[in-house]
Amino acid sequence: MAYEVYLDDMLLPIPPEKIPIKYPGQNKTANLINGEEVNLLKPKGLAEIGLDFVLPQMRYPSAVWDGSVDSAEELIEHLYQLFENREPFEFIVIRNTPKGSFDTNLDVTLEDLRVSDDAAEGFDLAVSVTLKEFRPYGTKIMNFMLTEDTTEVVEDTADRQGEPEQVNTYTVIKGDCLWNIAKKLLGNGNRWREIYNLNRDKITNPNLIYPGQVLTIP
Repeated sequence: MAYEVYLDDMLLPIPPEKIPIKYPGQNKTANLINGEEVNLLKPKGLAEIGLDFVLPQMRYPSAVWDGSVDSAEELIEHLYQLFENREPFEFIVIRNTPKGSFDTNLDVTLEDLRVSDDAAEGFDLAVSVTLKEFRPYGTKIMNFMLTEDTTEVVEDTADRQGEPEQVNTYTVIKGDCLWNIAKKLLGNGNRWREIYNLNRDKITNPNLIYPGQVLTIP
């Protein structure tokens, strides 16, 4: 198998023939007062992924069932729950190449789900899903204590003891990806972005890490 595809820790028994991932641009142009047109550069948009795959209703030699789900019906039911719960989940692609693995790991939401019986597929189900990258956001709350003469900011952090904070590190080995490292060291693969943010000086692309890299761990 050239690659494996996981949706919320569920391995697709038969991976799709292709995995198109689109990063839409958000750049715009504007006209200056003299009539000249200029570019307004903006960050890229959220990734969009469209997947078309088959869920086998029979046990084929080419289908891989790893125990994450036992049947096509169970996988479809879980997809319906993801769609109704409106919560993000992991989309993981593990590619096996002669030079090692190359992984894609994104937090996504399920935007569209279509299931159909196709006579050409026999008893199998044809499934089409549309995913969109999820970026968490939120506000930071700070508590202020007012005194007579000054305003003191009270931070919700541990008191400093005068000793340097211990830094935890991890050395990347062959086959690692940020999601696997976060799951192994932090107990939750969703925390991979914390590792990425701490190591932006070493990692230019969160999907590309190499054996021998020493990463700082939260």
